[in-house]
Amino acid sequence: MLPFTLAAILFATAVYMYRRGQRTVEHPPVALTDDQIKQQWRKLGFYCEMDEQKKQWTVMGSRAGLLYFPDLLLGYVNDPENATGGVRKNFGPYGSLEIMTWPDAGLDGNSIRGSLDDLTRLAGLVEEKLVTAEPGSTIHIREEFAENSSYSLLLDVRADGFDPASADRDSLGAATKEPDKTAKDNK
Repeated sequence: MLPFTLAAILFATAVYMYRRGQRTVEHPPVALTDDQIKQQWRKLGFYCEMDEQKKQWTVMGSRAGLLYFPDLLLGYVNDPENATGGVRKNFGPYGSLEIMTWPDAGLDGNSIRGSLDDLTRLAGLVEEKLVTAEPGSTIHIREEFAENSSYSLLLDVRADGFDPASADRDSLGAATKEPDKTAKDNK
């Protein structure tokens, strides 16, 4: 019996080590070119940034573009992979917009979070407030979504035809092209 147990333990260890070696290593995203960054903002439909000093998430776009934000939230909610607490997904060219499944609704310097019901409610709040929004107006959301959060959500409504990539002036010059892979292969 002892040899069988020892063989089973060795086999389990070998399987564990094999599977551990098969896992893909997560690499940081490859730096994007300016054009790729612009295209990703346009695909998202709005520009988003988090301001630590003002303690707010700003989502900027035309009314039509801002309506992609509740669509993004509802897409997150409807994905069964996101039903478990602690799951998070990042959006935008830098991955800076983080949506997270969490028991309590909240906004902080890391994410916009809540239960799937809370995130559905936030999507509804955004849609409701955008119905009457005019270009040039701003909409603050905090108390209606997460009263005790130290951060708020600011919807910055721009004119129709607004290009979300144009709001990313500060970051566009910092992007670099994909590194030369031949230099790595020659090592």
